[in-house]
Amino acid sequence: MAKGRRNTRSRNASGSEAAAGPEAGIYPIDTGTCELIRDHLTDGWIITVNGAQSSHINLTDPAQLDFEYMQWIAEIAKEHWESDARLRVLHLGAGACTLARYFAATYPAARQVAVDIDQRLTELVREWFDLPRAPLLRLRVGDARAVTESLTESTRDLIIRDVFAGTRTPPALTTLEFTQQVRRVLAPGGIYVINCGDTRDLSLARSEAATLGAVFEQLTVIADPAMLKGRRYGNIVIAGSDVPFGDSPALTRNLLGGVPAQVWLDPKVRSFAAAGKVLRD
Repeated sequence: MAKGRRNTRSRNASGSEAAAGPEAGIYPIDTGTCELIRDHLTDGWIITVNGAQSSHINLTDPAQLDFEYMQWIAEIAKEHWESDARLRVLHLGAGACTLARYFAATYPAARQVAVDIDQRLTELVREWFDLPRAPLLRLRVGDARAVTESLTESTRDLIIRDVFAGTRTPPALTTLEFTQQVRRVLAPGGIYVINCGDTRDLSLARSEAATLGAVFEQLTVIADPAMLKGRRYGNIVIAGSDVPFGDSPALTRNLLGGVPAQVWLDPKVRSFAAAGKVLRD
């Protein structure tokens, strides 16, 4: 199962050449191999890690998000924060820092930390792409759980979990105990968003929703309707917070603008999660 599905209908055409730095090829990294593939329809690059599509970067437009689940995460943030917010963002799973580049472009006052276990990959990404420098964006090499547990409480507004080992998120990052650590690190009103990759039976998504629901007062889910009906495998975005998630016309309109997505608010998410089990260490 691919980590993310690209929404090609949202992409911009550009005839410009890529900036010096990236070069197509396969590169050894600490966890295996990374392939950099030129995207000839945009001024961009596709990054695969160990054969799975991981990221897409548009060099001239950091606000372009090709992967659907990244668009959904961005919409959740837009619903809660204005563009001048001094967001404190923690990315668990840095990849090519696509979302970090997006937040840097759309929230110029944001301060971000992106965590990845693969040091060589973070070095390559820093060489290839125009990533903001510290303190706007800090790249931290380490285990996502260990880093989260080391952070001071109430110091992040948005935490995004997008960590995959192969096709699944490491179990240690799905449990109640880890989610409680995330809640500790979030400031009041903060949001925890996860990218859950699941099969058609949706058993993992139900359990992940049940686990977040045991920690957070409010939940929301965004996904392709076909995914929520168990007709295909793919990505489901689940978010938890201590403040309600809205269902504004703007959110609905934006989600229908590309590949149509459906939003579930707290009562429906908890009904969906009722058949799941809370995951524990």
